Amino acid sequence: MPVLKEEFDALSKYGMLKSALPEVVTANLNPSFPLRDYQKQALSRFIFYVTEYRERVKPTQLLFHMATGSGKTLIMAAAMLYLYQQGYRNFIFFVHSTNIIEKTRDNFLNPRSSKYLFAPSLKLGDRRVNIQEVENFQAVNPQDINILFTTIQGLHSSLNAPRENALTYEDFEDKRIVLISDEAHHINALTKKKHGKTETAHIHTWEATVNRIFTANAENLLLEFTATVELSHPAIAAKYRDKILYQYSLKEFREDRFSKEVKTLQADLPPLGRALQAVVISQYRRKVAEDRKLRLKPVILMKSRYIYKSEAFEEEFRQAIASLTGARLQKIASATAPVAQKAFAYFKGRGISWQDLAREIQIEFAPAKCLSVNSKSESEEKQLLVNSLEDGDNEIRVVFAVNKLNEGWDVLNLFDIVRLYDTRDAKAGKPGKTTIAEAQLIGRGARYFPFQLAPEQPRHKRKYDDDLDNDMRVLEELYYHSAHNPRYIQELHQALRETGIMPEHAQQLQLNIKQSFKQSSFWENGLIFTNERVRNDNADVFGLQEALIKSRYTYSLRTGYTRETAILDELKVADIAGAGTHTKTVALKDFGRQLLRAALARLEFYRFDNLKGYFPHLSSTGHFITSEDYLAQIKVDVTGAPAQLTSLSSQDRFNIAVDVLQRLATDIRNGTATYIGTQEFKPQAIQHCVREKTINVYVKPGAMTGTGVGMRRDTKYNADLSQEEWYVYDENYGTAEEKALVKFIQSQIATLRDRYSDIYLLRNQKLFQLYNFGDGRPFEPDFVLFLTEKTTGKSLVYQLFIEPKGQHLLAGEWWKEEFLQQIKGEHKVTVVFQNRDFKLVGLPFYNEQVEKQEFAGEFQRVLLPGA
Repeated sequence: MPVLKEEFDALSKYGMLKSALPEVVTANLNPSFPLRDYQKQALSRFIFYVTEYRERVKPTQLLFHMATGSGKTLIMAAAMLYLYQQGYRNFIFFVHSTNIIEKTRDNFLNPRSSKYLFAPSLKLGDRRVNIQEVENFQAVNPQDINILFTTIQGLHSSLNAPRENALTYEDFEDKRIVLISDEAHHINALTKKKHGKTETAHIHTWEATVNRIFTANAENLLLEFTATVELSHPAIAAKYRDKILYQYSLKEFREDRFSKEVKTLQADLPPLGRALQAVVISQYRRKVAEDRKLRLKPVILMKSRYIYKSEAFEEEFRQAIASLTGARLQKIASATAPVAQKAFAYFKGRGISWQDLAREIQIEFAPAKCLSVNSKSESEEKQLLVNSLEDGDNEIRVVFAVNKLNEGWDVLNLFDIVRLYDTRDAKAGKPGKTTIAEAQLIGRGARYFPFQLAPEQPRHKRKYDDDLDNDMRVLEELYYHSAHNPRYIQELHQALRETGIMPEHAQQLQLNIKQSFKQSSFWENGLIFTNERVRNDNADVFGLQEALIKSRYTYSLRTGYTRETAILDELKVADIAGAGTHTKTVALKDFGRQLLRAALARLEFYRFDNLKGYFPHLSSTGHFITSEDYLAQIKVDVTGAPAQLTSLSSQDRFNIAVDVLQRLATDIRNGTATYIGTQEFKPQAIQHCVREKTINVYVKPGAMTGTGVGMRRDTKYNADLSQEEWYVYDENYGTAEEKALVKFIQSQIATLRDRYSDIYLLRNQKLFQLYNFGDGRPFEPDFVLFLTEKTTGKSLVYQLFIEPKGQHLLAGEWWKEEFLQQIKGEHKVTVVFQNRDFKLVGLPFYNEQVEKQEFAGEFQRVLLPGA
């Protein structure tokens, strides 16, 4: 049981970890790769452990046990930046494979690479920082980030068979070193080995070499990253019991929608037939992306068991593409999977003839666009091609491989893997080594290809889980093409479920709109009101106060205070506080315009054109310095020795100004919303918004309640919604909280009918979004309740937005509840309808245990006053 992780889970739960990361991290990472919430959690834990954790073990060894594709390398870069600020300068990055070394070297050192991890210019305060690759640490620049890249075998060889200019054990005697191990499960050879009584701890293995470096200095750190630590092995579990700092499984990664969905596609076809089917699907995928003006070049991996077979199939494939005809495609179309049938229908719908499609495929999959990576000594050119498959100038569509890409391969635009063999290696009903390796390869391929069709869409997450009929789904799916072999597929699915990349017991169900609803006047004439998201022009921001930026900061001067005390001396509290420090409040404006201009010039954030974006009413840099709306309102509580505070030196004033301005810049960035939600709500017709849906449902066999179980057979929340005219769809497969809300509404229907007609509860199945007034964050309220009041002279239609929320989510999503409650007072409906008025209301969260009474009270107050 990883006890360190559990302890930090508790610290996180009770808000003990800082959510904001230091500026040295946020300002120096590539802005193209925004940190995700789970990456921020991992870094917050790391920073707390290094700087505040009282039980920190030194030297420090920590493991980040995180899913393939979750961005471990970005966490490494962020950790390096933070450790640089803490005084570390020398880093060793080591892995098992040369292939990963080349890829990572590019990510860390090549600013022209699309996967470069750092900002174009690295700065710590006012100092520019360089990243240098080194061979040893003997004569390095102490102001640089110095990185030695090596394989674990190379590190072991270099240290135990020294040669000129190579790393030696002497490099570690007087230096603090950070060791970063990627795919860290490879260094556990010594731990897993059974040793006899006479064996010593100096067994010459890779792990022993790493341990010797690691323990050379008490301030050293060993940071390990892997997705596959073997915790089932007793010795490994014991080793990492107090070292696993953060765990983010492939299952969580998929459930958080950061991966593609995986589909296995069996075909009773020879290998070439399966490959050509994948080609058709791949070209369909490319066309769908082009329709939406997305730049996507989908890649296919042709996977063989042996190199000689891979080479033979590559030649067969080339000949097949060269001789491809429309007639051959027609033959393929007569016996293909549903997704391929959908592809052929797409081509037909756009007037692409069979022969035109054949010619297009011949161009797209020509020999120059196919790549074999089977050779043991790949050329540098091939290595660059396979590591840059996402780049715009890389035209490779097909990769032929055996095992070379099983580990350390980063590619987001891999959408099809074709298994060119048909063997099984299961034993006693359990997936064998080959099947498990195939499942792991699929996990690598399941990395999501990021895209965005609208500003409110999350770029790096699946968007169409609840819209399975949408063509865009094909950009969120990885297809694994295999022979028709049900027993193998069963074993593969088991392995995929064990890794977490495939959900257990998934099924697709149809949600139908009731015919009674389609025949109602509300279906014909009903409206749903939603707002829009627009870019924030900050027109109402006239200073720091309107941007909700604090105007008071703190700064501690270095006093240089020292005191020598005998161990038995009696000390008073005042003596311990000791330095006799005091605090004095100073106004930044009193430092003078010239000094403040110099401090502002040190920080790129304060370029006038950048400031103008946040404060459109700003007239000049001088205005920013002197106006009480801006810097002139900033106060600083300075702590130091009395003599220092009596007369602050010009250097002290400058240091204070730069430090405060750095923190102010972060506050301005974080406090100013890029988007806002409009207060105006516009109508759209119900029949254009509400659609029948195909949905994914995950439910365990035999489950009688909970998510995925329809209410008709749910033993706890039983209701036959197909017979309830007020519920729009024919069933609800949602969470327990959602079902409890539906039961609550059901209990109120009889009373509501006394006052209202046209009572309809609609489950929002990805039908519409609202946008938070303050920052434009998208929000999809789970339900909307429509009611038409009977007694008014003209029709008064209520539209109530309702969000059931599990207890574990109540605190973290407070902004949604706040927004819901703002809707009633702040929304505007500017469109005028004859004989119809509309009231839009957001209700508090519904929670069956915690907040039911508050919800019920507000529900009664809004809809049933005096009842």
